Amino acid sequence: MQWQERYRQTAHTLDSAVALIRPGQHLFLGSGAAVPSGLVAALVARPQRFANNPIGHIMTLGEAPYVAAGLADHFRHNAYFIGPNTRDAVQDGRADYTPVFLSQIPELMRRRRLPVDVALIQTSPPDEHGFVNLGVSVDVVLAAVEAAELVIAEINPKMPVLRGDGYLKMDDLDAWVLHESELPCLPPRVLDDAAREIGRHVASLVDDGATIQTGIGVIPDATLGALSSKKDLGVWTEMLSDGIVDLVQAGVITGKWKTTDPGRVSASFAFGSQRIYSFLHEHPGFVFHPSDVINDPALIARQHKMVAINTALEVDLTGQVCSDSLGERFYSGIGGQVDFIRGASMSTCGRPIIALRSTAKSGQISRIVAQLSAGAGVVTSRGDVHYVVTEYGIADLHGRSVRERVLALISVAHPDFRAELMQAAKGMRYVFQDQSYPSRAPSYEASRAWSDSDLGDLRIRPARETDEQKMSDFFYALSEDTVRKRWQRVVPAMPHPAIQRYLHADGDKHVALVAETVPQGDRESELLGVGSYHVGDDRWAEMAVVVRDDRQGHGIGERLLDQLRELAMASQIRGFRFETTRTNTRLARLVERLGLKVQVRDDGESLIIEAQLDPASEPQPH
Repeated sequence: MQWQERYRQTAHTLDSAVALIRPGQHLFLGSGAAVPSGLVAALVARPQRFANNPIGHIMTLGEAPYVAAGLADHFRHNAYFIGPNTRDAVQDGRADYTPVFLSQIPELMRRRRLPVDVALIQTSPPDEHGFVNLGVSVDVVLAAVEAAELVIAEINPKMPVLRGDGYLKMDDLDAWVLHESELPCLPPRVLDDAAREIGRHVASLVDDGATIQTGIGVIPDATLGALSSKKDLGVWTEMLSDGIVDLVQAGVITGKWKTTDPGRVSASFAFGSQRIYSFLHEHPGFVFHPSDVINDPALIARQHKMVAINTALEVDLTGQVCSDSLGERFYSGIGGQVDFIRGASMSTCGRPIIALRSTAKSGQISRIVAQLSAGAGVVTSRGDVHYVVTEYGIADLHGRSVRERVLALISVAHPDFRAELMQAAKGMRYVFQDQSYPSRAPSYEASRAWSDSDLGDLRIRPARETDEQKMSDFFYALSEDTVRKRWQRVVPAMPHPAIQRYLHADGDKHVALVAETVPQGDRESELLGVGSYHVGDDRWAEMAVVVRDDRQGHGIGERLLDQLRELAMASQIRGFRFETTRTNTRLARLVERLGLKVQVRDDGESLIIEAQLDPASEPQPH
């Protein structure tokens, strides 16, 4: 039979199409912006024709009238991912929720663990060869079509045709209706300062040439906006949004280094504005695959420098991530988070990232919590989590002890909750009982970065409580002579209380900087030098700088001194004072090279080096 004849024979009205459905049959609805709204309206227009018909789908846009309380005897929704239109019904018990990895839904449909008797989908009109297209949602829809006994298509002339695996023959459709409607669009989202900061931190973890995955919401939008300076990014993601289009048009996304579908953007569905739907229509630079391809952790792991960016509702101090519930109330779903987190973790130089705001409810509660809320489920385990990002920075958890994780996560929690979190951590014996905590983020930034022909890329940044192990390793790598120059005596050990004093900085009285190598790929950063000052009541600062012996002679000490000088001048500090061994005349020369007026005194035991920042200021007797 020619496809045109099949097309004529299977034409229906909305009412006659849904009349083909028998009571008790398991229904599947197309996903996202491709939900067949005309067929949905026809279902609920005459609900008496149906009884106990389960309706399964992942998140859809638009209305979901079948979850209304008065239709409970006719339809029962089963959410594979809970959207805003079905959330109340799930939380009220009028609908079900199935926690499931997105990558596994297609196979569960084929094995009838998630039965599909009737697939209600939306497609484009047939082309000259008799093929319709699933358009903006291939995801799990293709598997539902393959598993269903009855496939009813809502053909929408507004549906764009997307390249890839979303083509169906007219023979695959048992019935179709013509229903023209605009695809539902996501409202534009306004980025606030917190979202921009999160996006900036996440973008710092994305290397040129990396392959990225992002989701839906303000934080993914902010992250995409922060990637504008990157080069040759690739995309392997479930969802495409307008931000991806911006980066494609700007030449940031080229797919040059992408492993699968090189040179093209790979996805399984698209949400966004009408702009993205029009842009994707028959665009050869985009290819859409089903969820068991896009979300396959093994395929994700193959992508070049895969960076997975997902969000969460809360994260506990050990790194457990809850993303699908608010306590015992189910809120969204597992989706593809675990698929991508695990896939990215197996990718060479891959980076799995959980990005979230530090607080919720207008700052009333912390999203970094001592323990997950009662009833909350762990979506991503503490063993899977690598990076947790908030507007206050990046917590690197992979391969870290619980004590290190706690310090890292408290450092990116909102400052108003850090004392409370530290107290809870001490109560659970996660940290030392005398452990200090960062009350606020340092009021200063050290953004100095440079390259050394021998050491590679280097940077100076504020010291953090999470640097304790690095500081310990740094100290024990120093020679006895260097220790004497820094502390004027032999210091045989540097226990936790002593290290903690050096790391705790308040940005006013005490400033501490570290110089380190910039991490490359999976290589850990290496601490090379430490500089600090403590301000006395006379506004003169006691300063100290020390550089690891095998890294001296590369200008690290001079750069630390210069950075400390800039911070001190900005804080209206009157001058510096150094105390070192009588043989350490090199330090005086380093200070002089900063262009400061220097006085050197020998008190018989040590050299006292004083450098004025305020020319009118005279040091007090010391």
